[in-house]
Amino acid sequence: MSKQTKPAALPVDASVGSRRKFLSGAAAATAGAATLGFPMIAKGQSGPISMRWQSTWPAKDIFHEYALDFAKKVNDMTGGDLKIEVLPAGAVVPAFGLLDAVSKGTLDGGHGVLVYHYGKQNALALWGSGPAFGMDANMLLSWHKYGGGKELLTKLYASIGANVVSFPYGPMPTQPLGWFKKPITKPEDFKGLKFRTVGISIDVFTGLGAAVNALPGGEIVPAMDRGLLDAAEFNNATSDRILGFADVSKVCMLQSFHQNAEQFEIMFNKTKFDALPAKMRAIIENAVEAASQDMSWKAVDRYSKDYVELQSVDKVKFYKTPDSLLQRQLTAYDQAADKKAGGNDLFKEIVASQKKFAERVVKWEMDTVVNRRMAYNHYFGQKAAPAKKA
Repeated sequence: MSKQTKPAALPVDASVGSRRKFLSGAAAATAGAATLGFPMIAKGQSGPISMRWQSTWPAKDIFHEYALDFAKKVNDMTGGDLKIEVLPAGAVVPAFGLLDAVSKGTLDGGHGVLVYHYGKQNALALWGSGPAFGMDANMLLSWHKYGGGKELLTKLYASIGANVVSFPYGPMPTQPLGWFKKPITKPEDFKGLKFRTVGISIDVFTGLGAAVNALPGGEIVPAMDRGLLDAAEFNNATSDRILGFADVSKVCMLQSFHQNAEQFEIMFNKTKFDALPAKMRAIIENAVEAASQDMSWKAVDRYSKDYVELQSVDKVKFYKTPDSLLQRQLTAYDQAADKKAGGNDLFKEIVASQKKFAERVVKWEMDTVVNRRMAYNHYFGQKAAPAKKA
């Protein structure tokens, strides 16, 4: 992870100049790749095909572990015919530089989240940065595969000249509101707060009065330790514990709509991916889905363990985010999304597609799935230590 002397805000919209530079860079990379070696694969390259990847995560984070898990699945399933090596964030480029690096062919692929490319096209944040109209991350992935999301993402990347093939995968549980010096009891508590988040959430928390900085995961805790941030969110009990949040804060607020349905992204340079044999491409596509489910299972196990240890070992106190703030998030998100949709037809098209899908599937889920609280209280009620209300 590259270090900065102070937090730098993630650009919300790409400038015309930077977009032209991105387009020309991607086009040049495509042409260069076509002449420098990728055809060897299509012609039947002898020996294993090697790919150099980078994640957007520190080496110690469980997210980097997920990237390694995917690479191992592909390496094993191809019998070593394809060998993916995954480097941690900053090994080649900064975390927020992954899209450019993969598109240009500097890297063959990578592992991250779509919202990290928000500065290129703000509609990318609709894959997980926000309430997703009531969907959870698994529902959003269902929309992506069966509700038109895949085609819209392909169209979106083409609109910015990104020479990549993208596979959203790995449904994340609802992320905490974040880590604070004291419990948040009302929306007004965000006024003047120096806060870290990314994507459309930048606009949501700005609307609540916060002074927002966007930082990669590995830079958040050092910024809090130096007083450059008052509070921050990242993702989950395991990542937050590994990254050291409990060293700089003992208050964590659970439940939020700001990233209610996020998932990871596996990304390949399109020129190199298209040059792979059809059988190898099929293995990769099936490995994505296998890794998606495995990630979900691992998250249940690891996050719950670290949730317990954050309380018992690190003496962190968890509080439920008040409903008044959750409702205010929804209003702030609608305002931010309406603003982003102005002049962005793709943003509008994706929102319309998601809302149509969500209206059907969320109602089905709410009507069908039993609330687990009753069963939990029946079996463990005397032992339970539920999150406190602020």
